[in-house]
Amino acid sequence: MFRIAKMPILIPEKVNVNILKKNITISGIHGELNQKLHSGVHISKINNTIKLAPKQLNSNFLWILTGTMRSIINNMIIGVTQKFTKTLIISGIGYRANITNNQLVMSLGFSHIINVNIPENISVKCTSSNEIILTSIDKQKMGQFAANIRNYKIPDPYKGKGIRYSYEILKIKETKKNK
Repeated sequence: MFRIAKMPILIPEKVNVNILKKNITISGIHGELNQKLHSGVHISKINNTIKLAPKQLNSNFLWILTGTMRSIINNMIIGVTQKFTKTLIISGIGYRANITNNQLVMSLGFSHIINVNIPENISVKCTSSNEIILTSIDKQKMGQFAANIRNYKIPDPYKGKGIRYSYEILKIKETKKNK
């Protein structure tokens, strides 16, 4: 029933995992990440695997929480070994973005220019004026930063103008016409 929570996590060779009471620290090639563990989840490191289990086996909530903690720890291991990448595409006439002084500067059709401070653990590249590439070891922070950028100009369903993810498919609506 709770398949994800029961799966062990394999630790790659160049990754160090330290478990101290309610904290787990994972360090690898690209950096180090810390995570606070929930008190209802028991974690154990055996050889090159990490196993998680709820402290009360009959609690559905703790099984769900164990699966969530397992996914977070697995993403931390993937992040310190490979890094995560997200691409945002800006579409619209006159819409553009560039990077100046550790700030993402965007012109999105408003009367003012939008300046967004780039967080420490996230690297941002603008390959063209219409494409923003985010890379980070922390999947959660990078996803939140990408969502914050997208919220400045959500794609319009009629013209398709705005900021969207590269994998996002827009369905353009037909405008209402008078007979």
